[in-house]
Amino acid sequence: MPKLELQLNLPNQLTLLRIVLTPVFVLLLLSSSPLALQASLVVFVIAALTDWYDGWIARKLGYVSRWGKFLDPLADKVLSSAALLAYVALGLVSAWMVWIIVARDFLITGLRAYAEFRDRPVVTSRSAQAKTFSEFVVIYYVLILYVARSIPSVHAGFGPWIDALMHYDVLFGMMLLVTIMTVWTGLAYLLDNRKTLRNMYESIRTDR
Repeated sequence: MPKLELQLNLPNQLTLLRIVLTPVFVLLLLSSSPLALQASLVVFVIAALTDWYDGWIARKLGYVSRWGKFLDPLADKVLSSAALLAYVALGLVSAWMVWIIVARDFLITGLRAYAEFRDRPVVTSRSAQAKTFSEFVVIYYVLILYVARSIPSVHAGFGPWIDALMHYDVLFGMMLLVTIMTVWTGLAYLLDNRKTLRNMYESIRTDR
């Protein structure tokens, strides 16, 4: 069985930083302090930028590693899932949709990581990439408006617009679309990669 050795090169350090910043972001977002709320947006953007930057460095300098392939998608899901769960805690979105998204994301990410670990990489479809993009669009949409509402000057000038854009029905519709895409792409992933997953299962049985 392949060995997964931790390599703390710069891309992997940035990936770990993204994981470390996630609880900081959540604590700031759940704070009642307007300044903390505004800081949460900054922390989230920094954490998200590490995803782009570590990937760029890894490709540019040839720092692509098996550990990085395992940890990077996991860090992405930790960040996005934490944001969605924080929105549930704030009463902004429905819990049942978030739990579907979180469960699917970690299931598929775990399968992808294990497949990579066993040298049986699986295909990520464009529809799955579109789902991830849509998920982050919703996360940014909610976060920016929620933080904007905490800035007195912004709320004074655009309060009714922000409230309309943050209406529960609007957020429900956006989340419902992401949830449908989540279920669809998750099933499509399992069907498209069923042969690889079956081979992985047989390999696990053989190794026992």
